[in-house]
Amino acid sequence: MISGLIPVDNQQILPVSVIVCARNESQNLQQNLPFILNQNYPDFEVVVVNDCSNDDSYLILDQFKTEYNNLKIVTVTEHRRFKTGKKFALTMGIKAAKNEHLLLTDADCMPASENWIRLMQQSFSAQKQIVLGYSPYKKTSGFINTFVRFETVKTAISYLSAALNNNPYMGVGRNLAYTKSLFFAAKGFAAHMHLLSGDDDLFVNQNANRVNTAVQVLPEAHTFSETKTSFYAYYRQKKRHMGVGKYYKRKNQISITLDALSGFLFYIFLIVLLCIKFEPAIVVGVFAFRLIIQCFFYKAIFKKLDAADLIWKFPFLDLFYYIYLNVFGIVGLATKNLKWK
Repeated sequence: MISGLIPVDNQQILPVSVIVCARNESQNLQQNLPFILNQNYPDFEVVVVNDCSNDDSYLILDQFKTEYNNLKIVTVTEHRRFKTGKKFALTMGIKAAKNEHLLLTDADCMPASENWIRLMQQSFSAQKQIVLGYSPYKKTSGFINTFVRFETVKTAISYLSAALNNNPYMGVGRNLAYTKSLFFAAKGFAAHMHLLSGDDDLFVNQNANRVNTAVQVLPEAHTFSETKTSFYAYYRQKKRHMGVGKYYKRKNQISITLDALSGFLFYIFLIVLLCIKFEPAIVVGVFAFRLIIQCFFYKAIFKKLDAADLIWKFPFLDLFYYIYLNVFGIVGLATKNLKWK
């Protein structure tokens, strides 16, 4: 599980290029970029790709440029040939990066500590060319925030534990590292450039394997961002993300589908049994037994992944989670290209 982390060389110091793609993110750049630029690390640059922004991003970046000599700005202008989400912008940022080891995050993400770069790069080695990080959401009030945080933890448990069990299948671009040579050896995003999403999970799905992938989930290596504030905004975001699942490797599609269906059918089965009044004590006992087992295993993991408060809401949120997986799974199958921003 998540606790079985891969050991790293704590003395390793590799030159790192942090890459941030930003479209109309002036407020987030103002707030979060200083936390990236002021990392406690001796050798790094920050490459910000200003991707077709029409807000004040360029003014803010120019101001930061006068204060930080490790900041590099790449400007991408609108072009009808490159309607590919942030993949084109990210490719330009990677090409502009001077270092072999790349660390990716988003403009709306804030590192959990000044040691974020140090901890993420420590997982690189001669064999490890991909490092999967974890990026939780900040805790606020409201059901949307609670559910998004729960969904993020459950998703992280799935892909991080799979990687630790030698079957990596996805990562999140809010906290992801890989080498420049791997990116170009794979011809970047060429295999799925026609899709607006997938710059993170599809790239990992197609290029990660049991040998070249490491995991880093220490609390200081997390990056935090804020959840969407409306259900519609969250729906658009997840519709875009779920739309690429059908392009995963077949074995990954099968395992994800089986997990979604088994959890959903378990609750349907219990509800049907209660409706037909089949031995309520047995039905409740089965539910309670499953819940106790889950909480026993998940409690420590939820704490490690900055979501200890959610374990007590597990029975309620787990039901919604499996409804969400199946509904958005169907939506994802029908989803075509959508705008990034």
